[in-house]
This record gives sequence, C-alpha cells and structure tokens, in this order.
Amino acid sequence: MMHRLFPSASAIAVFLCASVAHASEPRIAYDTSSFGDGFDAPSPTAFDAAATPPETMAELGSSNDTRATQFAYSDESAGPTQPLDMPSFTDGYSRKLLLTNGIASLEGASGGGIANWAILAGMQERGLGGGVHATAVLLPDFDWQSFGAGVSYANRIELSYARQRFDTRDVGAALGLGQGFTFDQDVFGAKLRLFGDVVYGNPLLPQVSLSVQHKRNRDGDIVRAVGALYDSGTDISLSATKLLLAQSILLGGAVRLTKANQTGLLGFGSASNPDYSLQFEGSLAYQLSRRAVVGAEVRTKPDNLGLGEDDWMDLFAAYAPSDFLTLTAAYADLGSIATFEDQRGAFLQAQLAF
Repeated sequence: MMHRLFPSASAIAVFLCASVAHASEPRIAYDTSSFGDGFDAPSPTAFDAAATPPETMAELGSSNDTRATQFAYSDESAGPTQPLDMPSFTDGYSRKLLLTNGIASLEGASGGGIANWAILAGMQERGLGGGVHATAVLLPDFDWQSFGAGVSYANRIELSYARQRFDTRDVGAALGLGQGFTFDQDVFGAKLRLFGDVVYGNPLLPQVSLSVQHKRNRDGDIVRAVGALYDSGTDISLSATKLLLAQSILLGGAVRLTKANQTGLLGFGSASNPDYSLQFEGSLAYQLSRRAVVGAEVRTKPDNLGLGEDDWMDLFAAYAPSDFLTLTAAYADLGSIATFEDQRGAFLQAQLAF
C-alpha cells in the first residue's frame, strides 16, 4: 500500500518546507492579547511601559481587571469566585480560534474528513458549542453521504451522531443486491478531552482525547451474507492534535481499535478475523490564513473480509467564509471497495458551527 501514500508524503514535505520560511514569527495575525498566560508563541513587538501615556496605562489596567474577572461571579457575598478551570453555565462564552474546531469526519466526530483528531465540536472554549454537517464523497462506482451533528460542553466532552448512506449504483446489480442498493449505518460517538490544548500551553504538549464510536449497520442480513460476523461494533480511539501557531502547522495522530469493514458499512469482523485490530490515522495541515487551510490525511484499515480493503488518504482544502460556516473540498483515495479498484474522487462538505 505504500505507493498509494506517496502523495501524502510529498504534501507533508511541501508543508514543512513552507513552514521553515515563517518559523521566526507567528504566520497568522491572531489577536494574542486574550490568549492567557499559557500561550507560548513569540510576540513580534515588545511592550514599552515608559513609552505609553499615563491615560492609556490606566485604560490598560482597567481592561486587564475586566478580563481577569470576566468568568467569575460578581457577587462576593455568595462565596469565593469560581476557578477559571471549572466552567459553569453562568460563565461567559469564549470562542475558539477560527478553524481550530476542524470539520466533521465521515463518522460524525470533529476532526478531519477521514482521520480522528483530538479536537471537539463547536466554537466555544467554555460554554456549549456544536455544529451540523452534510458530506458527500463522489467515487467512480459508489456515492457516499454522511449527515450529522455534534455538541460539546466546556471544550471537555463531545457527543456526536452521523447517518451514513452508501449507494452502490450500478455495482449493486453486479453484486446481486439490486440496482442502486444503499447500505445505511448509524454512528453514535462520544469524545473526552483528557489533557492539553490544541492551541495554548506548552507547544510540545498536544491536546489528547479518548473517543468511542458505536456503529449500527441497518442492513444486518446483507452484511452477514457478505461474510461479516456482526452488524454492530464499537471503535475506540486515542488521538493527539497540536497547532504550532508560530509555524502555522497542525499535526495529528491517532490509534484506533476496530473490527469495522469499510468503517462498518460492510459489517464488523469475519469468521477468520473476529478480533479487534489496531489501526493508525495521521494528519498534517498548513494554515494559509485565518480562514484557509490545506493538508493531508492517511488512515490504515483492516481487511477482515479478504476483499482487498485498502488504506485511505486524502489531500484537502478548507475555507471559512464566515465565523460559523466551513466549506471543505478534498481529493480522496479510498482504494478498493468490495473488489472494485481505484475508488478515487471528490470529498465535499459544508459545516455550520456555533
């Protein structure tokens, strides 16, 4: 399979070379004044208190006082203020940096299109956030659609759902399933951020999350006839993601325990391969601006059914025309599906987030 992954390796090399030229200062002009003490990216301009007029200094002090208490209870008689790392429903909302909520995967969780990331749904750091998505993958012999939603609270826990539809088109008749037969699957997901932050803190400490995805195939009789052992299964993943803000590079990796055949659309396991297998997913992205990012992903997959199931890869570009809408287009290489080779095509997605 390695020859199919060479385009991803080439893309990674291009991104790394581009980042070196900009490593001396933050590539994207974010307002870092509200990043907090944990932000480690270099500041391009030193602050000279002596050169600041007294009235400006007074305003600055007032602004800092306001920022320091924006999440605290204002009624001191009610007791001590709540720690900043313990959000509640009385907290104000603090927004994530644009695009750091990622997109929705085919299985509904926040991250990349085909790979699991450690990030969570929505645009809120401290409150309730979420999003909805519609995804289409247009392949030579198949069409794949995914529709779903995800919600998160306090950038700590995420719940997601996706309905997958896999249209066999003319292949359905060739396989004896009937013209245009469609496989359907429900995916219920949960993700917990264990530690770290994708943007803030030590640049060597990524955000790390644990996630589960319970999948229920709605065509159990068919997938068992194909050779699958089960019509439902649960994937368990551990993922790490970090945005190196000064270099405008996002790195991600994940390991996944799974029994799924074609992510579960062809069932789970087989008589000869009934157990979980450990698979890898990797991502690399380069942020061109606050609103645009390009990148590459890879995902290894088991071949439980002996049909020559291939690893996946994609090359993607995402653009946020507004703070709430992200549009993504990718070239996706899904290899062989149900013995039909060279399933390469377009991955398209629209996501609304809040």
